[in-house]
Amino acid sequence: MAVLATQSLTKTYHMGEVIVTALDGVDFSVERGEFVAIMGPSGSGKSTLLHLLGGLDSPTSGEIFLNDQPISKLSDDEITRLRRHKVGFIFQFYNLLPTLSAIENVGLPLIIDGQSIARHRPRIDELLTLVGLTDRADHRPDQLSGGQQQRVAIARAFVNQPEIVLADEPTGNLDSRSGTAILELLRRTCRELSATIVMVTHDPRAASYADRVVFLKDGSIVHTLTNGADGIPVQRIAEVMTRLEL
Repeated sequence: MAVLATQSLTKTYHMGEVIVTALDGVDFSVERGEFVAIMGPSGSGKSTLLHLLGGLDSPTSGEIFLNDQPISKLSDDEITRLRRHKVGFIFQFYNLLPTLSAIENVGLPLIIDGQSIARHRPRIDELLTLVGLTDRADHRPDQLSGGQQQRVAIARAFVNQPEIVLADEPTGNLDSRSGTAILELLRRTCRELSATIVMVTHDPRAASYADRVVFLKDGSIVHTLTNGADGIPVQRIAEVMTRLEL
């Protein structure tokens, strides 16, 4: 069953008198429990697609469906509530509040929603255990490494048990070792939390952790690779990128 789907999704921008097409009639869907990577060169439309999927921007035409509900029919307030309750976000630069502890940062979506962290503490503790930070629960971001901060951000993305989590270059600000640990963690959340993840990345190694890789070029989907018995080899992803001049 598709958790998220797009139909003829188009996004254009006006730059002076020039119309720039960021997305050109994209049809895309994500099944429940699937980990999908979106790849493409700068300007291919991958970040635009992610922002539209998360309700952070509006399409010029076409439709986005979350659990078969058309997002375009929602008011601004309804889209805000949808983002708060049904979509989790993981950003490249963590976006943690410096004065809050790891527990409080994980629980921030609950606070924003007017809920009590104390009432949801078992859920927060469960997520901190999953990301391996039980011994850092009371630490602030400046007391954590980059990889640990990203682990907090991942736990935060799942605290409201969202329908889908959108990750924008989640390893882009990390060294190779920390990046690998984060990718393994995302892979594990798909398995242990039955999570659904869409990740934008430029890195073939990161994309190899996904169940499916979707390649964008000039605002259109130009190729798709699916996970086989041995996963998606990095070399295979790199070969596609070379062949498609991505």
